[in-house]
Amino acid sequence: MSTRPQVHESTQRADVFRLGRVPYREAWALQQRLQDRLVAAKRAEPPRPVPHAVLVVEHPPVFTLGKSGNVSNLLATEAELDALGATFVPVDRGGDVTFHGPGQLVVYPIVDLDRLATPEGESLHDLHRYLRELEEAVVRTCAEWGVTAGRVAGRTGVWVGPDARGDERKVCALGVRCSRWVTMHGLALNVTTDLGWFEHIVPCGIDDRGVTSLAQESGHDVSMEAVADRLLAHLADRLGLAVTERAGAEAWDAVSGER
Repeated sequence: MSTRPQVHESTQRADVFRLGRVPYREAWALQQRLQDRLVAAKRAEPPRPVPHAVLVVEHPPVFTLGKSGNVSNLLATEAELDALGATFVPVDRGGDVTFHGPGQLVVYPIVDLDRLATPEGESLHDLHRYLRELEEAVVRTCAEWGVTAGRVAGRTGVWVGPDARGDERKVCALGVRCSRWVTMHGLALNVTTDLGWFEHIVPCGIDDRGVTSLAQESGHDVSMEAVADRLLAHLADRLGLAVTERAGAEAWDAVSGER
């Protein structure tokens, strides 16, 4: 009878790669390769303690549609998107249609949930719990900029409101995929994103609520780098990771050997 690996602090190393602006398909392929590496490591006899990985990127304008999404929620043709300088990519994550682009902090944790636990010692061998921990890291990050964010029952992601400014507004979208409990895809936090891009879709298939950004809600200039610093710290805490960070050319060399 097989059992899930026990969580050991010494094995919970994670390499964080801050890669800058990366075309969507290139980042997707890199995620798949890192996921395959972790899956192969856990299937080995004995299993090999390969570090988890976290990719931190920003994408050129792109609309992506999850495998359970409805293409009718994309309100522009591909020709119209091309004229806007954007692309459209159907993907293998959960969720519906969303936008990625400049000013949006995108974080892709490629982690083995069998090996992770919360700071309270609760196993993360539970996809819904994992999503809640991603949301919690974003909620705590928003709070550091004076923005009260939270969850909406039955709707994945992180929301601001309702408040004097209106109904709930989504500030962060989530969508993941698992293979043998190893994750890919992740979260997209609107930091300084041009929200006009979302007019070309029904975001996440939800037509009765809007979207927002950390900059818009805080009313201040917001640094992408500073937000990334704090979000990564909160993610490391909630997922129980001890991280080693690399950025720029060093990160590319470490993650792929060459750009």
